[in-house]
Amino acid sequence: MRPPHRGTAGASAALILAGALVGALGPAAPAAALYGEADIQPIESNLAAKPWVEATAASGADTAGLAIDQDPETAWLATSSGTEQWLQLDLGGAYDNLRKVRVVFPDPGAVYQYIVEASPDGASWEAIADRSAHSTPGAGGVDLFTQPGTRFVRVAVTGTSPGAAVGVSELMVFNYLRDDVVLGADLSWMDDPSGRRYWVHPQAEDRGAGPLLLDVMRDRGLEYTRLRVFNEPRNESTGDPNAVPYQGPERTLTSAKRVEERGLGLGVDFHYADSWADPGKQPKPRAWAELEFPELTAAVYDYTHDYVEQLVAQGTVPDKVAVGNEIANGFMWGSEAVGAPPTEAVHAGANPPYFRDQAAIYQSQPGGGILWQYRHSQDPAERRLYLDSWDRFTTLLAAGIAAVRDASPESEVELHSVVGRISGMGKAGEYWDQLTTRLNAKGQDFDVLALSYYPEHHGSLAQMEANLHTLATTYPQYKLEIAETSYPATGGGTQPNSTFPRTVQGQADAIQHVFQMVNDVVDDQGAGALVWEPAGWQSMFRSVPGMANTSEPNASIDVYNQSRAVHVLEDTVFAAVPIGGTPALPDTVKVLTTADGSTAPVPVEWEHVPTDATDAAGELTVSGTTEYGQVTAVVDVVDEYTAPTCDAVVSGARYGPLSIGSGTTCLTDGARVFGPVNVAEGAGLIADGAQLEGPVSATDAGVVMLCGTDVSGPVTLTGGWSVTIGAPALDCAPNTVDGPVTVTDSTGWNVIAGNEIGGPLSCTGNDPAPAGWDNDVRGPKTGQCAGL
Repeated sequence: MRPPHRGTAGASAALILAGALVGALGPAAPAAALYGEADIQPIESNLAAKPWVEATAASGADTAGLAIDQDPETAWLATSSGTEQWLQLDLGGAYDNLRKVRVVFPDPGAVYQYIVEASPDGASWEAIADRSAHSTPGAGGVDLFTQPGTRFVRVAVTGTSPGAAVGVSELMVFNYLRDDVVLGADLSWMDDPSGRRYWVHPQAEDRGAGPLLLDVMRDRGLEYTRLRVFNEPRNESTGDPNAVPYQGPERTLTSAKRVEERGLGLGVDFHYADSWADPGKQPKPRAWAELEFPELTAAVYDYTHDYVEQLVAQGTVPDKVAVGNEIANGFMWGSEAVGAPPTEAVHAGANPPYFRDQAAIYQSQPGGGILWQYRHSQDPAERRLYLDSWDRFTTLLAAGIAAVRDASPESEVELHSVVGRISGMGKAGEYWDQLTTRLNAKGQDFDVLALSYYPEHHGSLAQMEANLHTLATTYPQYKLEIAETSYPATGGGTQPNSTFPRTVQGQADAIQHVFQMVNDVVDDQGAGALVWEPAGWQSMFRSVPGMANTSEPNASIDVYNQSRAVHVLEDTVFAAVPIGGTPALPDTVKVLTTADGSTAPVPVEWEHVPTDATDAAGELTVSGTTEYGQVTAVVDVVDEYTAPTCDAVVSGARYGPLSIGSGTTCLTDGARVFGPVNVAEGAGLIADGAQLEGPVSATDAGVVMLCGTDVSGPVTLTGGWSVTIGAPALDCAPNTVDGPVTVTDSTGWNVIAGNEIGGPLSCTGNDPAPAGWDNDVRGPKTGQCAGL
């Protein structure tokens, strides 16, 4: 990209001016500190919020999308009871660096038991979090995992405490910046010999890296540098050769050596022009301007092959070679530009002036300009002009690609274009379809599809992300890259189509969001992002007051070295307490090390919770501190824990058997039943503080809940969805059972805790196995209950 007021000759002056503007904002930064302030955290992106992610569910499918709408007040709710209730996300493509999942449930005063699974294909699944034995109330959970190649994420609700709604309020899946996403910059102006010095800390006793710009950038985390090549650098106004051929072939060879010496990745960007080439101007090099088209094609091949061969010969094999720069309207315009309407990018009135002032030279022969003005024409002659212009453009492009392949087979070929804010993907879709189809027909292809992104020209981040997604899904064979981006640190307000303030912090945030956008492209197709000339355009540097010809970096420069997560923290825990209760917060949370995927506990120091903090129902947040960062406890203060609705209530004494055929029957405090209690399929029993003078049995019941109840006889529960025999965490007091307890083949919530049992405790075939503890059992504990 080259905005109209940016020029080659004034690079140093532009840098000094930009630095002066930044310096005017305040006093010099303290010694050994970068200029300005920028809080830069590792990139963390909730993929579930992306518009292309789809949610499906085992039941209640019409509400599945509510679990990823970023509104915790809405929820997916299952419409079927029992097992096999799940919510599934299709992320649209596979990702290798997902590290965290967060699930929030609709009933904060309930316990949810669940398993989170990941899959590359929606067929084979692997558990990445297992909370099927969870037994304490809370609105959700955060789990850490490493599972490369994940496209699908599924939450299967295996059980809920009695009365809780089966569903999910929010499911979040977090993506982190991959190691193979290359963070770089175009530093072509490094061949400016003005003697300007760059230091990380120029005002400190130890100045840090410098004095070259490249040294400072490398020190702050730069991984890759792109260098442009003008054929024979010329003044953009007159067309005369520049006295100093900045970014010319020889000087760029020297710059490439500097890049290689520092171990950085190298990209080469052929402009195929003597001055700036971008969507609004693509002049031929003067030496080629009067060549007939076959000779022009040969010149492209020969020049490209020769130059890449020189790079290889001097030991600077380029990682990528861009054949043309921002070639949305073709390149090396020629006679096809004559008479084109001024509203089109390809026209005789375009800059640079010498293109039109010397039209007899530059427009004397056909070139590679695309005649977009005839794209929709119904006139056969104009349609033919349009298609012929495409053929010429892709013929020249194929020649350049072939030259790179022949001279350096290990180098990737990049094609660099733009998607206009107004023309959008309609025009860009036609562009890439025509280009790929015609290149393939000519026996050529490329590796990297690159775009520029400046919000003032190319729209909001959301628009650009949508464009990248469309290209990634349409052309999955290519890597995608943002080859140019930038954002100013001064000026006040925001850039058009952006929300970031023009400050050092805003600059850091804007650039980091571009890194994030590339990283979030489906199937990890995003390959990298490059800042355009960060010392001379929308600069990430400033001139140091009182130090002549010296620059220092803004604090925003650390987007390079601070955007990757080294550790991922379980940063949120959930709990629930009744009014007046004391939150029970964990002593440790987990931390994941991204280098090896290992997890370990890390101590948490929680802030003091005032004694009156739970005097009223509501949400309480408690901050905690670990050596890896902050943790937040979300504590829901509830009137009472979630419980089933009673369809019938029994109080006082009842003589004879009690058969519950449907609905949920509650035996309230003081209820006494003299006779057996039987619960039929789908029905429910809740006994709280009751006395049952006889056996209790249930087959395929919906819910059986015994709390603080004395049972004179065996308890035999077979099948069913929800079994609770004591659950102190839910204020369900332990029971006394004068007889054996047998729980078989339950398929949901199953908790047995704190009871006195006057016979054996036997559990078999339950999925999941019962959770519980501290049962005083006078007979043997067997099967799944052996440890309870």
